[in-house]
Amino acid sequence: MQTEQISIFIENKAGRLSDVTGILAKAGINIRALAVADTSDFGVLRLIVDDNAKAEAALKNQGFTVRKTRVVAVEVDDRPGGLHHILDVLKNARINVEYMYAFIRQSGDKAIMIFRFDQTDEAIKILMDSSLTVISGKTLSTL
Repeated sequence: MQTEQISIFIENKAGRLSDVTGILAKAGINIRALAVADTSDFGVLRLIVDDNAKAEAALKNQGFTVRKTRVVAVEVDDRPGGLHHILDVLKNARINVEYMYAFIRQSGDKAIMIFRFDQTDEAIKILMDSSLTVISGKTLSTL
């Protein structure tokens, strides 16, 4: 029940994000979710896209360093406290969230969060045992 994200390492300077999105646009890749983490010299752009293999090839062809990482997509009730409920379940199980970001969804009463955990398999088990919906990568790419 994990999904794959791609991480692109980029210099922290004007235009580098545009370079990445231009390469993906030209390759016909749709970005579904993203997060940027930066330092003064470089950044990591994390993406959920509709075709990882095609995105990875296009970016590597243009000299970018690309890595694949397994993450977990979880449905969150789109209401006050929805995210807190999930984080509380994880806290009680002593699962650390290394990072998270939102997945854009067109409509509905559920939001989707992308998580990276220190204990991924245990986190998935705890979430599912708590009647929370973990979304597969295949399903995520069709939303």
